[in-house]
Amino acid sequence: MELSRTMASIAERSQRIVQEFLEQQNRPAGDQDALGISDPMNIGNAFLEMTSKMMADPAKLLQAQFGLWQDYMTLWQATTSRIMGGSGEAVAAPERGDKRFKDGAWEESFLFDYIKQTYLLTARWMQKTVGEVEGLDDKTHRKVDFYTKQFVDAMAPSNFALSNPEVLRTTIETGGENLVKGLQNLVSDLERGHGKLDIQMTDQEAFEVGVNVGTTPGKVIYENELMQLIQYSPTTETVMRRPLLLVPPWINKFYILDLRAKNSFIRWAVEQGITVFVVSWVNPDAQLAEKTFEDYMLEGPLAALDAIEKATGEREVNAIGYCIGGTLMASTVAWMAAKGDDRIKSITFFTTMIDFAEAGDLSVFIDEEQLTALEDRMSKTGYLDGRAMATTFNMLRANDLIWSFVINNYLMGKEPFPFDLLYWNSDSTRMPAAMHSFYLRRMYQQNDLVKPGCITLAGTPIDLSNNRLPTFVLSTKEDHIAPWKSTYAATQVYKGPVKFCLAGSGHIAGVINPPANPPKYGYWTRKGKAPKDPEKWLETAQQTDGSWWPEWASWLGKYAGGKVPARVPGDHALVPIEDAPGRYVKARASE
Repeated sequence: MELSRTMASIAERSQRIVQEFLEQQNRPAGDQDALGISDPMNIGNAFLEMTSKMMADPAKLLQAQFGLWQDYMTLWQATTSRIMGGSGEAVAAPERGDKRFKDGAWEESFLFDYIKQTYLLTARWMQKTVGEVEGLDDKTHRKVDFYTKQFVDAMAPSNFALSNPEVLRTTIETGGENLVKGLQNLVSDLERGHGKLDIQMTDQEAFEVGVNVGTTPGKVIYENELMQLIQYSPTTETVMRRPLLLVPPWINKFYILDLRAKNSFIRWAVEQGITVFVVSWVNPDAQLAEKTFEDYMLEGPLAALDAIEKATGEREVNAIGYCIGGTLMASTVAWMAAKGDDRIKSITFFTTMIDFAEAGDLSVFIDEEQLTALEDRMSKTGYLDGRAMATTFNMLRANDLIWSFVINNYLMGKEPFPFDLLYWNSDSTRMPAAMHSFYLRRMYQQNDLVKPGCITLAGTPIDLSNNRLPTFVLSTKEDHIAPWKSTYAATQVYKGPVKFCLAGSGHIAGVINPPANPPKYGYWTRKGKAPKDPEKWLETAQQTDGSWWPEWASWLGKYAGGKVPARVPGDHALVPIEDAPGRYVKARASE
């Protein structure tokens, strides 16, 4: 009876989803997303060009196929040896850290071991063959490589019930209950996405911003259309004279720097005796469609500097920019230099790109066809939907951020584990159409930011080399969003003293690596002027275990400007508006 009721509920909900999907297809063409036979990402042309280049050299293709068949024969011989009781050494093994094949049956069972190795051999052959095609331009080559990897990841045997030993074992043990539960999870995700798959990565009910994430005490002391400015309450009797202004990215929410007490960069910085101010960006809607990159500068860091002086009486500050917030701060510092504004006394950049010549895998999404399709889509709403941006970032690490949840939620029928970082990752933000188009075209596509005088903000041409401030550049070694060798280019642009620090791990985990945790990722530093070649820098850099946070705090201490009694939000000219983390960060893109 229970199974019948469950299946009836699934059928009823599925019917509603299909109906909603069909209604979307029946809308006028201008109201639909790019669906059907359209190819807004221009993937088809890239693979057509790749195929023509490949067929131009049939001997090389035949040689590659022959090599694959040789590997297959070697694997078959090794598997036959195992069946007959021999050792059967592995022909192909997963890369270190590949979690797809962690279940013991992938090794213990000759059948699943054979499936696994066949997949690995084929996947590597396919990627190698595609990667060695000659005659393609760099952008087409990168696109073909990227989407070949997406296909290869999608076809992993771990993603299918009949070829995943853990799923098969669970199905037998539960009498198929896992698959029924997985179907319920699938329908729920389709309902939440209004017909589009919106995979739930974590228990959304386990966290609430301001309750158990984003909880460092403070007050919102200023706000405008684009941001709220938060001043955090001190925990020390004295503080650095110069406050710290932290400008996070608006592509996602600032509380990545304030998840929970044990891993909050903001809370830790307050504990070091720093008066911390953080920009909390609004989650924009259609009313802010015309907000530009220039507006983000004027109403973001520049407005914050004015507010900080009123809130503390202190004109001089130190500043941090994170990701696109760092790109904005690099532009702001250059603009201020051109204006003779010297209020910022030191600048720190977290995983920030200013030279987009080698933008990594994200460049796959930046060509004229895709930008035109994206701008057409944004013109209908006034913004880029937050889920579109989230999907793009998830594709950069598809096995971890897509397929692992397909297995857990749909094949194993489990509920996602409550995890603060994944809750934040799912809390997506929208992008105003004007700002986002400018950012993608002028920076990613044309790389204008690094060209002196090529970009004008608020009537003033900017030149990033005018940054003569003490500068701390933090990059992360496994960053898929801002590759460290690209962010390293800043060391050759800024003219002041630059300290480059390379942390382990990626764009988020490498930054959020608190000292209180057992050492996970170390970091690299080097004395003296940074050489032009990033590899040479790494060869001569010194590795240190543990968190880079104390290294940064020691550097920042040189620019503290002395000590003063701790400042409490509201003790100067600005009256607090509300408690941190404020209203802006709580607005969800799905609402």
